[in-house]
Amino acid sequence: MSKKILEKCSKIDEAYNLLKKLEAPECLFVHVKLVGEALEEIIGFLSKYNLPIDYNFARLGVVLHDAGKIVNPLEFSDSGNKHESEGNMLLLENGVAPELAQCCISHAQHDGKDCSIEELLVALSDSLWKGTRVEKLELKIVDKIAALMGKERWDIFLKLDDCFESVASSGSIRLERSKIA
Repeated sequence: MSKKILEKCSKIDEAYNLLKKLEAPECLFVHVKLVGEALEEIIGFLSKYNLPIDYNFARLGVVLHDAGKIVNPLEFSDSGNKHESEGNMLLLENGVAPELAQCCISHAQHDGKDCSIEELLVALSDSLWKGTRVEKLELKIVDKIAALMGKERWDIFLKLDDCFESVASSGSIRLERSKIA
């Protein structure tokens, strides 16, 4: 993982400023805030294990993962995946490092790809924020964390499963907050 995540910025407020510069609508800011809350719960759990995970990268990925919806606004309310590749291109055009811009694609297309643990945490947060559990994604994360810890999957599965369930259990509350804002 590159130490220099963004060519133009490496702080969360700078990532938010990029979205402002790109004229992101308020609903995108609300979404990334709620996804960020889910990520922070996950980070709170994982940080006690002192794992070599770049949490700043994951935080930046959460802020920027749906940037493509700025140019595909119908995908805020309707399903679609044009925002993924177009978000990647939009971020690259605005000086974002390729590894981080890739989160626009990997947050939705992580299955069958070799994504970093940080990219997978962005994808996981984007699911759990609304209470949706994705078993295949969660198992990929469990396996990566087990490898980082030098343990077998089942040695840590229950702890991580409890963490994921705890985050997902607040999904309905976050969904309600997304409608109010």
